[in-house]
Amino acid sequence: MRLIIRDRPEQAAQYIAAYIVERINAFKPSEDRPFVLGLPTGSSPVPVYQELIAAYQRGAISFQHVVTFNMDEYVGLPREHPESYHSFMWKSFFSHVNVPPKNVNILNGNAKRLDEECRAYEARIQALGGIELFLGGVGSDGHIAFNEPGSSLVSRTRVKTLAYETRIANARFFGRNFDAVPRMALTVGVQTIMDAREVVIIATGATKARAIQQAVEGGLSHMCTLSCLQIHPRSMVVVDEDATLDLTVKTVKYFTGVERTLIQQDEMPTTPVEVPSSCWGEPMEGELTPDSMSSRIDSPKSRLTVRSATFPFAHN
Repeated sequence: MRLIIRDRPEQAAQYIAAYIVERINAFKPSEDRPFVLGLPTGSSPVPVYQELIAAYQRGAISFQHVVTFNMDEYVGLPREHPESYHSFMWKSFFSHVNVPPKNVNILNGNAKRLDEECRAYEARIQALGGIELFLGGVGSDGHIAFNEPGSSLVSRTRVKTLAYETRIANARFFGRNFDAVPRMALTVGVQTIMDAREVVIIATGATKARAIQQAVEGGLSHMCTLSCLQIHPRSMVVVDEDATLDLTVKTVKYFTGVERTLIQQDEMPTTPVEVPSSCWGEPMEGELTPDSMSSRIDSPKSRLTVRSATFPFAHN
């Protein structure tokens, strides 16, 4: 896990947006080989979406060949409801860029068979070769997507009962009416997120400080599902100063020192940007983690040199 610290929330958002633009452009997506991007909802990623919209408007990025999968959706909330995640995503991002509607995937919380909807969602992800980059936020209790404390770290897309604390936090989107917040949601699982080649998290504000401390300094635990990124080979958590309030000074100095060293050395490691479809069958020779997408590495001739998610940009 790489921890990137910026002074202000807007700087954290700019950093992540710049990274996503760099990754998509380096991937050179096409109709036959789209870039598969996982996306979150909530207040934290909104500034990232605003930066991505600005990048699209100035011609720095195209989403024509990007396929998206959202992390979650409320159960029983009409799609047209202003607080459904369908409405949120179209209002906050999709309607402002050129992503084709057919490339947008959001869980259907009103499906007749929710279990079948969850299995079909996983199947669509697998059919596209997996998620290239999953952007996410984090709850104040350390949950990622709607994988509340106590969730299995090998869980897949499923129906999840929302924690009391989560419903209180989300009441601000429902006119501060706690009873209006749905009690259940569909969510990608922890393992679904871990299977992505890269995971990038944004966490800003003092309310996220405890979650960041548990995820970075604590042990791997199902009580803080964000901590699963400790064992992801290519994960990055980008925070502002307020989100580091519960971290020790030593931890903050360590991660800022690592970034400073990498900037000074101007290291540009290579990262695999294509995994052949054959890798989804039998593991490659020497493969130690057959269930981890991120460990399946291409042959040297098909590698591109790009900035890895585990190494920061050299600007704010």
